[in-house]
Amino acid sequence: MSLFQRSRTSFNLVAEVERRQRELADKPDAELRSQILELGHELREHRDFALVVPQVFALVRESALRSLEMQHFPCQLLGGDAMVHGRIAEMATGEGKTMTAVLPLAVAGLMRRGAMLATANDYLAKRDGEWMQPVFERLGLQVGIVIEGMDRPARRAAYARDVTYGTLKEFGFDFLRDHSGRKNAQDRAQLYGGAAASPEDARAVQREPFYLLVDEADSILIDDARTPLIISAPADADMARRQESVYRWCAAAAPQFVEDEHYLYDREKRKVDLTTFGTEQVRRLGHPAELDGVGLIELYEAMERSVFVYRDYKRDVQYIVRNDEVVIVDEATGRVAEGRRWSRGIHQAVEAREGVKIQHETRTLARVTVQAWVNRFPLLAGMTGTASPAAREFKGVYRVPVAVIPTNKPNQTTRLPAVVSRTADEKWDRVAAEVQSMHTTGRPVLVGTRSIAGSMTISQRLTKLGIPHSVLNANQIEREAEIIACAGQTGRVTVATNMAGRGTDIRIDDDVRALGGLHVIGTELHESARIDRQLFGRCGRQGDPGSTRQHLSHEDQLLEVAYGVRRAAKLRSTGKARPDGWWLALMNRAQAKVERRHYRARKLLMYNEKAIMKTQQEMGLDPVLDHPE
Repeated sequence: MSLFQRSRTSFNLVAEVERRQRELADKPDAELRSQILELGHELREHRDFALVVPQVFALVRESALRSLEMQHFPCQLLGGDAMVHGRIAEMATGEGKTMTAVLPLAVAGLMRRGAMLATANDYLAKRDGEWMQPVFERLGLQVGIVIEGMDRPARRAAYARDVTYGTLKEFGFDFLRDHSGRKNAQDRAQLYGGAAASPEDARAVQREPFYLLVDEADSILIDDARTPLIISAPADADMARRQESVYRWCAAAAPQFVEDEHYLYDREKRKVDLTTFGTEQVRRLGHPAELDGVGLIELYEAMERSVFVYRDYKRDVQYIVRNDEVVIVDEATGRVAEGRRWSRGIHQAVEAREGVKIQHETRTLARVTVQAWVNRFPLLAGMTGTASPAAREFKGVYRVPVAVIPTNKPNQTTRLPAVVSRTADEKWDRVAAEVQSMHTTGRPVLVGTRSIAGSMTISQRLTKLGIPHSVLNANQIEREAEIIACAGQTGRVTVATNMAGRGTDIRIDDDVRALGGLHVIGTELHESARIDRQLFGRCGRQGDPGSTRQHLSHEDQLLEVAYGVRRAAKLRSTGKARPDGWWLALMNRAQAKVERRHYRARKLLMYNEKAIMKTQQEMGLDPVLDHPE
């Protein structure tokens, strides 16, 4: 019988947990550990989470009260119960998902087979793991933390603990290294770093998959699922020199190519295809001597990538340049995606465009998609503030339903009417004026932007108005905790990308509550409505007052993303005199169109991966090691 299948008996969970906790109030810590030990034996014998949930929850709640002087709210108990039984718990911002996660992790940890929590980045993994560690340890459960830079013995020790915090990226790459350990010594050196290719390095660090709890589940399992995890080895020197010459030449020539004349653009597949005139243009352009011997097919393909990058990739939007290196910025989180690179030559085309050092294309040693890695776990659950819009995908792809958890206190956020401007400049001026109006009353304001460029644009306007403010984007990631800690104070103005919408909690004091709470301004719709909801969820935590307003303009980038340059221009022309309501509806339709496109892309990726894996397994190959690029 699956640990998830047996339904819970009909008692009221919250009342039962509170009753059992009262019985524990006078018990010494040794008695708590003794009880959790007995529950662990019972769980391993009967393999039914439902039998121990109220007892374990009561013990965890009492341990949290003693260790942190905090105890779980009723809504957190309900969220923990949903995750114990294999669901995605949708919990509003400020409801305490970090504390809630301790409940299912403690239950799964009692199986002594390893309960893993995958979160968005190393900072959150380390913060949450260290913060909750005393709660686990008071009950005799050990906690491990896996972050970038740890050596393999330290990772092995962390995975051997009852509960392990880390990022999906680190978990996935460790799986790939473990799975690939039997390869030859040269590849092992690439997998384990430099010359490290000893049998000890090749020994697996992870245990067999058992229970995985995913924090910010929609971001990790939905938004990031389009990018597979890949471990690569560098190409040979001659190929590297040739690639550099090709990409530099194509980057310089790309601005000369015109859509519908030299190339066609497929918006569904986000792909550029040269026309006959385009291939003729490639041949007509003067080639430097270092391109002698490079085939025309290779030049055509490199030019298509470079044109695609020229038209669709913007600095301080999709990426930043840091220390002579192109670093991806994740739109869903606003944070830099350390260690990630675009595949199939896109990253090299961006590097050539920016004139930085080109890190050359590589050969794949091992790869796995997010869906394939996550679905290895027999027990899967998650939590996020925005799960219900993706409920169909969670159920269809990962076989986990969504449970919407009620808030601890009624939500008091006021949603103000949206403001639509004709031009981007007009929009930014209106945003700045609204910030100034709120600032004069002393209310703290959070301005959310879609890109780093947007955050700098509004920052310049606020500076001209003499409004002191902080800017939080991927260029200030080291100051994230400091900036967010102060964002709810009287008179504070914070400008932020989506970094302020994930894994952060803006607290306000009584003075700010009296003024009306935090005011949140959205400056552009994102490609997913879930990201907008995350931003507006920064205010109104735990029944606090707050307000939100969305600003839009006719020139917002979302129209081009959804409909293309020409149709977007036509819509702007025909809609000049249309009322704001028409524009709001248009933007919402554009957003929904892009969401459907991304959903189809993820489904197609999963279908193709399954087909490839099935074929390779029938041929006796390893789908992780022998996956073609």
